[in-house]
Amino acid sequence: MKILRVFAAALLAVAVVAAWTPARERVAGWLDRDRAGDDELVLYGNVDVRELELAFRQAGRMLAVQVDEGDRVAAGELVATLDDEPFRERVAAAAAEVDRARAELDALEHGSRPQEIARAAAEVRRVRAVLTNAERELARRRSLLAGHAASQTATDAAQAARDEAAAALVAAQEALALARLGPRVEDLAAGRARLAAAQAALDSARTALADTRLTAPAAAEVLARIREPGSMVGPAQAVLSLSLRDPVYVRAYVAEPALGRVVPGTPVTVLSDSRAAPYHGHVGFVSPRAEFTPKSVESTALRTDLVYRLRVVVDDADDGLRQGMPVTVRFASPAAD
Repeated sequence: MKILRVFAAALLAVAVVAAWTPARERVAGWLDRDRAGDDELVLYGNVDVRELELAFRQAGRMLAVQVDEGDRVAAGELVATLDDEPFRERVAAAAAEVDRARAELDALEHGSRPQEIARAAAEVRRVRAVLTNAERELARRRSLLAGHAASQTATDAAQAARDEAAAALVAAQEALALARLGPRVEDLAAGRARLAAAQAALDSARTALADTRLTAPAAAEVLARIREPGSMVGPAQAVLSLSLRDPVYVRAYVAEPALGRVVPGTPVTVLSDSRAAPYHGHVGFVSPRAEFTPKSVESTALRTDLVYRLRVVVDDADDGLRQGMPVTVRFASPAAD
């Protein structure tokens, strides 16, 4: 019986070793150390398709969603719209303000009308006539005052009337000069600034109106309709989720000893379980920073456990490659490069 126990224990140890060997090989393969041969480098990774969420830049009520989940959209295709009536009203109000500012600037730039200048000149002539009459009246009052035929009070009143007429003449002459000169340079600058501000407000209103139409930025597939027609949405609130159709990447990891084989631009083949023919691609990016780094790296043996993330660009991707799908990346042997 003792011999049988020893024999059974030996068989159990052999079975444990046999079971542990494939598991150890699988772990090594995950760390990108699996090789098909001495020269061919094989890495394992997952398909990485970039996704994006579309949102309006304006707040409003969803009017319509033109696509459904699973639909393919082209770059620039309309996918959703907001109720644009409030935005059209803002455009109309801004356009009216531009017209008003432009009219005011035109009036300043054209200066006084001929009729306004003629009226100012006529006012000068009228006031001059009043002044002439006031001067004659003052001279008569002074003569009478010298002969004691008029009072000093009457003479003073005549003097005041003459001075008033003289001042009125100066004011009328200045008004005529201003009418002929036109508006001030500062007034023209202010008018132009008001017109520019009104034009900017109109452009902003037009941009807001254009933002009521949501378009796809690139060829993609609709993953989810997050908001439905009739919903109130805020700016930057996602309404659709899209999966980009190009480019398609594979995210993989390579061990430090093989870094020299995975330089950017290196051609590769990508294999998936769902397709017999391989895909073709090239290395697009290798991270300069190690991942899953041990807490302490002091020996040469530990340094070989460092892995680096790399990104493979699939040049001929199709619908067979889906987000997260596991794939195999093969590098040609150095002799074949």
